[in-house]
Amino acid sequence: MCDGEYHTRRTLRALLLTSGCSRIHEATEWEAGLEAIHTLAPDLVLLDCELPGMGGAHFVRRLRGAGFQGASVPIILLVGREERARVLEAVRLGVHEFLLKPISSGALRARLVSAQGGAQSTPKRDRQPASEVRKMAS
Repeated sequence: MCDGEYHTRRTLRALLLTSGCSRIHEATEWEAGLEAIHTLAPDLVLLDCELPGMGGAHFVRRLRGAGFQGASVPIILLVGREERARVLEAVRLGVHEFLLKPISSGALRARLVSAQGGAQSTPKRDRQPASEVRKMAS
């Protein structure tokens, strides 16, 4: 996970552990995040839209850039409600899912399954349809 906020990382770690994830790496800024993706080859990246030093969209653009090892890793973007335009930009750049803060365990589990290509249905209360993502930009 790449997030500059200690409490968010702590919460995410606890939720990931209860969801069955066993190998979790934390990065607090973009350089360490890119390095970890390159060296650890994770199955998934949880990325804060407001990552210190480089916003989430710039991080995704850099990660998806030509020749970067790990460029195809699924990404779940962590966003606040006020970050609507950034969500749309990140989706265009190749983010697989997004998750609104504050994060619930049900929403996180659903995004984990979805980002990794699973067929599990997502509870309606935790899932925003694509049409809602489009509304966020207006």
